[in-house]
Amino acid sequence: MPGPKDLDPSSSPRALLGAELRHAREKAGLSQEELGQRLFVSGSFVGQLEAAVRRMQPEIARLIDVALDTDDFFSRNCLAMAKSRYPEHFAAAAEAEADATAIREYAPTLIPGLVQTPAYARAVNRGFAPTAPEATIDEWVDGRVARTRLLDDPTKPLLWVVLDEAALRRETGGRAVMAEALNHVADLARRNRVIMQVLPFSAGAHTAMEGALKLMDFDEAPPLVYFEGVRVGRLEDDPALVAQLKLTFELLAAAALPPEKSLALVDKLAQDYTHEEHL
Repeated sequence: MPGPKDLDPSSSPRALLGAELRHAREKAGLSQEELGQRLFVSGSFVGQLEAAVRRMQPEIARLIDVALDTDDFFSRNCLAMAKSRYPEHFAAAAEAEADATAIREYAPTLIPGLVQTPAYARAVNRGFAPTAPEATIDEWVDGRVARTRLLDDPTKPLLWVVLDEAALRRETGGRAVMAEALNHVADLARRNRVIMQVLPFSAGAHTAMEGALKLMDFDEAPPLVYFEGVRVGRLEDDPALVAQLKLTFELLAAAALPPEKSLALVDKLAQDYTHEEHL
């Protein structure tokens, strides 16, 4: 496993805890794998905490305090990271996403958050929580828009999305919202900021029919995979599982339309939504 990177403790509470964890572990003379055994997690999980890729949860913080004899330092200070603009089940994945060098995502039912427009994000969140106060929806949309700023960098992270045709044809927010959303995805593809493919209905059965998939690679930490369901989500770092799901994504990409044909389909659907809006 690569050595942990030097962190700027002033950059975030998560980075501070990562730096302090590395210091306390090394002071105790333990490797990442040895500490992981005491925490009932993998050594790579410890490395991700130290690299500030993973958010430290209270139960892990308590175990760290016991294993490293740090009184309640980590238990107390992990509370500084408790607040997030993202739903609890997605907060850790969003933070990891911000540090990723490459993200590969398959979305079966909606346009992925990183390439959504604000209007589309609002429609998705309102559908997710039809009785939520408008202020809550505003907060969630702001969080999703903040995530899209990762793409302000012209090259990092590498983003590769496979969109199911169902996500493009599901009228989310109305025709005008869909036209804007698809034009935005097409623009990102034309600017070579995202590798975009469409998995057409004609592809039939495929390797990810059971749900969405997001794979993330990092410079200083092992890769992660994120699964999400209705109001639930989890990160996994098991090497065998990550390898299996990388193959799943590769098979999806092989079954999908090539980028140029995908772009042509997205353009056509955007034009259809625009035309229908003005009928």
